[in-house]
Amino acid sequence: MHELLEDLDPEQGKNIIPSPPPDWMEPMLATLTERRFSDPGWIFERKFDGERCLVFRKGGRVRLLSRNRHRLNEAYPEIEEAIRGSGGADFVADGEIVAFDGDATSFSRLQSRMQVTDTEKARRIDVPVFLYLFDLMYLDGYDITRVGLRSRKEILALLFAYTDPLRYSRHRDEIGEECYREACTKGWEGIIAKRAAGMYLHRRSPDWLKFKCILQQEFVIGGFTEPAGSRAGFGALLIGYYDGDRLLSAGKVGTGFDERLLAALSRHLSSLERETSPFSDRRERGKGEHWVEPELVCEVAFTEWTGTGVLRHPRFIGLRDDKAAREVVRERGDQPV
Repeated sequence: MHELLEDLDPEQGKNIIPSPPPDWMEPMLATLTERRFSDPGWIFERKFDGERCLVFRKGGRVRLLSRNRHRLNEAYPEIEEAIRGSGGADFVADGEIVAFDGDATSFSRLQSRMQVTDTEKARRIDVPVFLYLFDLMYLDGYDITRVGLRSRKEILALLFAYTDPLRYSRHRDEIGEECYREACTKGWEGIIAKRAAGMYLHRRSPDWLKFKCILQQEFVIGGFTEPAGSRAGFGALLIGYYDGDRLLSAGKVGTGFDERLLAALSRHLSSLERETSPFSDRRERGKGEHWVEPELVCEVAFTEWTGTGVLRHPRFIGLRDDKAAREVVRERGDQPV
């Protein structure tokens, strides 16, 4: 048994379970909430705007996997190397890969690394990335998901000598409202509130709550409009979300694109064109509109939802390949999303 597990207090030690190294663990997911609170039974961490990454190390083999099990090693070779050189223990850990724009994490900057499948190409892209680790689920022959979060984080903090690109996601105890105000002042996306004694559950849970400073979520691309004036590619994306089996329209987003993305995304959209609308509530095609197969997922920031269910002041952030289109639903406070 690893010495860090031997140091657990007896009550927590009862919760470790002998287990062979897992090939996969479903990640725990947070629930959006409109409540802001402080509580001594909760810890509060920074919410990162990046790509979720589960790290599996067994012997000399390191696997970096997204939340939908896509391999990330080739996109982030420096992180794989850092994990391989960080000690001999077998483990499974949870974290987020990020890039920065100043002091804020930037999903837009990370885009140039997310889509890369060639290690040498990834090394040539001048966008430094970092892996913030925030949870530990397995260590040297033992499943520790039933151990309380505070104890799991104590082990995680001591497991490595954290040097870039590996970073430990620090937390603060109890003062959730203060943490939230500070996060919004600094321009962060928000914070995550976590029940300090909670287990690691392989599903979405109210034991992890998202306090968001800005409204931002994933949407499915269901079409596009033709460009106007001197603009190339397309004018705007027609976006929506699923409600059961129905894809509902959330309006369109026409800002946040650079010329390179306009050209590349336009080619991809052209290959997905279809004759009928994928939206259940938008059957008629408007002037200059094109329908596409609802396969692509994008991240969009916005100020609010209108009373008719359309986004106000939307801005394109980037494409996502770590979430299936069918998983995209409208985020609502205090409801699973």
